Amino acid sequence: MSLFFLLLFFPTVFLFSSPFQDLVQAGFEEVQKLNQQNSQLSQCTAETAVSTAVHLDLIEEEQEVDKYRERKDDKQQATVEEEARGQEIAAELFQIKEEDKNEEEDRLKKEEALWLPEEKQLALHFLIFPTDSSPPPPAPFEHCLVTTKTHQITSYYTINKEEVLGGGRFGMVHKCVEKSSGLVLAAKIIKARSQKEKEVVKCEIEVMNQLDHANLIQLYAAFESRHEIILVMEYVDGGELFDRIIDENYKLTELDTVLFIRQISEGLQYMHKMYILHLDLKPENILCVSRQTNKVKIIDFGLAMRYKPREKLRVNFGTPEFLAPEVINYEFVSFPTDMWSLGVITYMLLSGLSPFLGEDDNETLNNILACQWSFEEAEFADISEEAKDFISRLLVKSKSWRMSASQSLKHPWLSDRALHYRLHHKVND
Repeated sequence: MSLFFLLLFFPTVFLFSSPFQDLVQAGFEEVQKLNQQNSQLSQCTAETAVSTAVHLDLIEEEQEVDKYRERKDDKQQATVEEEARGQEIAAELFQIKEEDKNEEEDRLKKEEALWLPEEKQLALHFLIFPTDSSPPPPAPFEHCLVTTKTHQITSYYTINKEEVLGGGRFGMVHKCVEKSSGLVLAAKIIKARSQKEKEVVKCEIEVMNQLDHANLIQLYAAFESRHEIILVMEYVDGGELFDRIIDENYKLTELDTVLFIRQISEGLQYMHKMYILHLDLKPENILCVSRQTNKVKIIDFGLAMRYKPREKLRVNFGTPEFLAPEVINYEFVSFPTDMWSLGVITYMLLSGLSPFLGEDDNETLNNILACQWSFEEAEFADISEEAKDFISRLLVKSKSWRMSASQSLKHPWLSDRALHYRLHHKVND
């Protein structure tokens, strides 16, 4: 019996004996070490994988950066090459211009060698002052902002109804004198019965208030009554430019035309800088300051309008002979619309002919729309090629291809002193 119990409990005694516990403890510790090593190994493997992925991403980014730098370098190289080519072209053009200039100087020197002493003196004068480029005299009063007055105009001015300076669809222009100063002026009497008609005249006043230039007629005062508005303006006594075109006793030379057109261009340049379109430019609306000079002033701003680039402007008025194609087609108008009219005026001054004039208004308008015109052989036989080129750059159907007022002033026909001397010399031969 005791032996049986001894055998039965022997394993328990054995398990809890001190040597066996030490052995088990050592085994557990060994297993924990192995698990810890495996865990560390797994962590290292994961970190290595992440590090490798990051490294690969960095390599790819560096490759992309390198590619971007290569493309940028290629673009910079192309830009440098384009700039270099542009400089080469500019240098070639400059060289051509210099060669042309040298040829012109050589030609003038050869001509100068044949000149008589008095011709040399004349040439010197014209090379310095090729044409009288001084502006016309200013108005005899300071520019001012005019508003309409309701007082009786006869209280301030004496209007000479017998002396008519001009007239048209608007009414008549008479000579008048300011009672307080004795200043001689012009009174433009405009019939305006309805409120709408009065608003149109007030728009003309508003336009003139913005225009302060020697080649543009100046406004002095305005008076409003029940049936009319009277504009008191600067007075000039040289007559209309149109009168010089039709006067058989007046010899209008090409150099005279240069003087006229340059002044008209200067007036237009100023108007266009002020964003104002004249829209009724014609020889009847160009006044000569006096009958002894070639100084002129633009008048009649009754159809003038402020140009607003964002607001497309159309008009359906004007004088048929001078209308631009875009006006006839009721298309948008802008600064080139005035330049077309300048081209027609130039053609008329040089030849005495109207380039588009037909048997009636319909034929005239059709000629304009077809842009059918030519330089008549007889009338343009002695006209310079520069003048013909000037006209050809204005009478262009597409308004975007016409010269601007600023460009017209730089055109050789208006700016070349040597040409002006030759024109003067030809007239006096």
